[in-house]
Amino acid sequence: MTPNTLRGATWPGALAHMRVRSNRAFCVVVLLVLAASLAAAPVAAQSARGTKADSAGAAKPTAEMQVLQKMQEAARSLDYAGVYTYQQGDVMLSTRVAHIVDGTGERERIALLDGQPREYIRHNDTTKCLLPEHKVVLVERRDSDRFPAILFDEGERLPDHYTLELMEAPQRVAGRECRELVLTPVDSLRYGYRLCADKATGLLLRLQTLGPEGVLTQISFNTLDVGKGVQSEALNPAWNTKGWKVVEVPVQEVDLASEGWRIPLPPGYKPLAQVARDMKPGRQVKQLVASDGLAALSVFIEAYVESGSPAGEPGVFRKGALNAYRKRIGDHWLTVMGEVPGDTVRDLAEHTEYVPLAAH
Repeated sequence: MTPNTLRGATWPGALAHMRVRSNRAFCVVVLLVLAASLAAAPVAAQSARGTKADSAGAAKPTAEMQVLQKMQEAARSLDYAGVYTYQQGDVMLSTRVAHIVDGTGERERIALLDGQPREYIRHNDTTKCLLPEHKVVLVERRDSDRFPAILFDEGERLPDHYTLELMEAPQRVAGRECRELVLTPVDSLRYGYRLCADKATGLLLRLQTLGPEGVLTQISFNTLDVGKGVQSEALNPAWNTKGWKVVEVPVQEVDLASEGWRIPLPPGYKPLAQVARDMKPGRQVKQLVASDGLAALSVFIEAYVESGSPAGEPGVFRKGALNAYRKRIGDHWLTVMGEVPGDTVRDLAEHTEYVPLAAH
């Protein structure tokens, strides 16, 4: 997960800032990831909301799956406000969130408290990214879920790829009692997770991503109010945006397979979205987002440009739980990125092929 909880993967040009970007491209990419999220999600969120009715006749989920699904439902249906902190190594970043459900649907405000000031104002499937230093509002009309939401779908495939265990010992986060759920991967293609769900509401209070060496990253509420105490004024942005430039961020659905791309996703991962955006004039980036229901990764494709292109040496870049692998394939740069092990992104990149004749 990320400090501003946009799940899936980020654009490689921002790797140096590791999701604490300070330029306009940051919000463009963030909004791209909102589609999946990490962070990718219009398809994921819509899928998760639409699966319940489809699975109504299915067998009753286990106690562990019920806890997971209650976390997701609580994140979408409750009124809550608080501050949570993202920690990775010596990096700590805090974010204020306010979420209210009223007669118009979901309304949410996310304000970054560290680094460059940024706010994300969401009303159902419309998200506005506020850039005060440029007096710009970037608008995208895509459904999205962020922390404390956790799942990309209803999670039916998770027991095939993780061992789920509810812990008996109570925990305490942000002054609230919670119960831990541990997900241990059955293979090396994904990380493990330790989640702590609020005993009273089911809301996710703390999320830890676990690797062989221990905790890689964590997001945890420091303060939290739930219910009637959450006031609608908490949704108001910090700045008066009257007179700011409003930029609609267009998104185009694409079919990478029909264009000749052969992308062999790891076992358990299913595609959620395939989109393209113009990051700047003359530079289009295509993205495939895939998930096993909990872990997510993205494949980014853009044209190779001789002048000004970074070195094309293959290799894994790692920062905390985030791994990225970049290589050149013909006249394209391919980057695979996600909060998954380095071998997962490397193997996917190395086995991806571009067969242009197959597109005709």
